[in-house]
Amino acid sequence: MAAVPTHGRVVLETTVGDIEIELWSKEAPKACRNFLALSMEGYYDGVIFHRVVPDFLVQTGDRTGTGGGGESFFGEPFADEIHPRLRFTHRGLVACANNGEKNTNDSQFFITLDRADELHGKHTLWGRCVGDTFFNALKIGQMELDDKERPLYPPKIKSVKILENPFDDIVPRITAEEKRAQQKAREEAQREREEAARRKSAKKNVGLLSFGMGGGTIEDEEPVTFKKKSIARPDLMEDVEQTSSMMIDVAVPTPPTTESSKSKSMKVPTKEPMEEKASSSSKKEDIGTIREKHAKEKDSEKTALQKDIEKMEADIKKLNRRRGDSESSDEDEQSRMAKKAKGPSILQQELAKYTSKSNKLGGGRKGKGKKNEDDILSALSSFRSKIKDAMDEDVDEAPDKANEEDEGVEVDDDKAWLNHSLHFPKDDNAEEVEKAQEHYEVIDPRARGEKARQEQREQKGKRRDPISKVFQRSQGSRR
Repeated sequence: MAAVPTHGRVVLETTVGDIEIELWSKEAPKACRNFLALSMEGYYDGVIFHRVVPDFLVQTGDRTGTGGGGESFFGEPFADEIHPRLRFTHRGLVACANNGEKNTNDSQFFITLDRADELHGKHTLWGRCVGDTFFNALKIGQMELDDKERPLYPPKIKSVKILENPFDDIVPRITAEEKRAQQKAREEAQREREEAARRKSAKKNVGLLSFGMGGGTIEDEEPVTFKKKSIARPDLMEDVEQTSSMMIDVAVPTPPTTESSKSKSMKVPTKEPMEEKASSSSKKEDIGTIREKHAKEKDSEKTALQKDIEKMEADIKKLNRRRGDSESSDEDEQSRMAKKAKGPSILQQELAKYTSKSNKLGGGRKGKGKKNEDDILSALSSFRSKIKDAMDEDVDEAPDKANEEDEGVEVDDDKAWLNHSLHFPKDDNAEEVEKAQEHYEVIDPRARGEKARQEQREQKGKRRDPISKVFQRSQGSRR
């Protein structure tokens, strides 16, 4: 499979170690968007790996842990996204799991442990494991299993950390923090209900003695409990309703009950439903405060970013002002120098010299060829005249040069080279020609090859001669 570039990265924090996954968000946008949105909502927190096929795949993403559950962020199963460049050619690939039919993708996904050609075109491939973290997925594939391909001690996904999100427009229905707060509130409410049920079903221990007002009867008395009153300042709190919910009345110790008081207490309604309502309302208020804090944090981040941007803009403006001041100062210096300088500058003088020389040499483009030819002809004629004069003056200057050499005066006026003449030897150099022919030998490679072949033929002929002689003798004897 060709290396397709990825856009997006997440880390699955599991009980066996982290598994880093890169996303193909351009090739499979729906699958990646679904996975990221559910991760932001905390859907995969606490989900187990419910299916393991050794040397094939490990599967997760079902909150029920049975393999028959799962949900989509879009509210319904989404369509397959089969890309021709994404194929199951090696291990460590992440794809959507379905129920055996097309276009039935939801929250469940699997990681391949080996090449899986039989899955081509059947499952949406949207990610791959990166680096050494894939070995943590291999650990899951090596666990003990039961008869239904289920681990005896299934590992869990603790949380999903999003390192690079290619979709900035995802708005989760509920954040992971809010979901954790709701789960915590549910657990506390369940714990309170179980505690209340336990108190109701508690049996009286008649083996204990009671020294109450009832004349020494043996009764089961609840221990007297004192609850401390919480110190609350409504004027310092932001939410007045929250402070009212935090106020708790002091529980007055109840005297030992008699039969008449027991009969009366049966008619009095219990306060447990009221306490449950108060706890549920306080939990709702806690969720509201969490959302408000989350919104305030976002606003504070935005304001901090805005402040940073304004600071950068102010710095840029200062730099621009400094540059403008420096440029204006440079212009002032140049104007001052221009005022001080009288006459043309050095550069202008050099340019004038160059233009004057070019005008003298070229004299313009029109008629340039004719002038050059005339100049060349005149130069040739002057050179010819110089040679002629040098030939005539050669004899007269010989004694003068001898005198000058005696005096030891150096004169750089050598025109003797103008008198030199080129002479070729006649037929007297026959010996030198023969030497050259002996020393320099022209060899034709084709002639050398032909000579070698001729020698081989001669050698073969010499070998055959004795055999032919023997053959001729044998024939002569037969005759």
